Amino acid sequence: MAEITEQIVREAPDIEAYKIGLLKSAKGLADLPVNLPAYNVAGFNQDQLNALEKARTGIGAYQPYLTAGSQAVTQATANTQAAGQRINQQNIQEYMNPYSNLVLQNQLAEMNRQAAIQQQGLQAQAVRSGAFGGSREGIQRAELARNLMQTQNQAIAQATQQGYGQALSAAQQQQQAQLNAATQLGNLGVQQGAFGQTAQQLGQQDVNFLYNIGQQQQALTQQQNDATRNTQLQQAYEPYQRLGYLSDIYKGAPTTQQSITAATAPVPSAFQQAAGLGIAGLAAATGAKRAGIF
Repeated sequence: MAEITEQIVREAPDIEAYKIGLLKSAKGLADLPVNLPAYNVAGFNQDQLNALEKARTGIGAYQPYLTAGSQAVTQATANTQAAGQRINQQNIQEYMNPYSNLVLQNQLAEMNRQAAIQQQGLQAQAVRSGAFGGSREGIQRAELARNLMQTQNQAIAQATQQGYGQALSAAQQQQQAQLNAATQLGNLGVQQGAFGQTAQQLGQQDVNFLYNIGQQQQALTQQQNDATRNTQLQQAYEPYQRLGYLSDIYKGAPTTQQSITAATAPVPSAFQQAAGLGIAGLAAATGAKRAGIF
């Protein structure tokens, strides 16, 4: 039978003891649950909350300005249409000077008084000449009356024309003033609408500025939360790092293995022993013969 050899390779006893201790420590550490730190998310800070509140209250802040501007434009349109109507006799009559008739009446009364004086003078002259009641006197009275009527008619026409012209000019001026006022009112309405839009935009800029400040503070708080969690996480896994560090050292340690070899030979049977002795005797005899012993 063939020979069987068994070889056992082991670490040196002291190194093997260290490694067994490492395995026990690792097993005990692995059996313990790791207390992982929770994630902390930085919420809105006060600046961001204020910005959101301003954003909510500022929604539609332009509406009062837009409504007022729209009303002003509507009124300006109505005023423009009213002012753009044709000037009629009634409009002119409204601007006639009420004192013109009084002045005219005084002027006509003065003309009558002057005519009466002239009439008296003609009568006195006719009496002195003895022609009172004659045809000549009648012609002079008629001519005086005709001149008075003509003069009064001219005065009335001139006063009427002058008053009408002044009234027409005043009506036109008033119409132009109304058109200008309507235009200004329309422009004011447009400006009010634009002011509402500008106020809304400025408010939004303030909200964005305040929110951005809060967002920067929020980012800083989040960084602090992340740094705190990373620190706690490192502390939780620090024992595992130490075990890993020690394991790496053991892996790099120089070899201290020892080999134990044990060999076993099978016992030959009786036949094999006899055959062996015969062969051995034959070999010995042959050798002795060659050596000259026999």
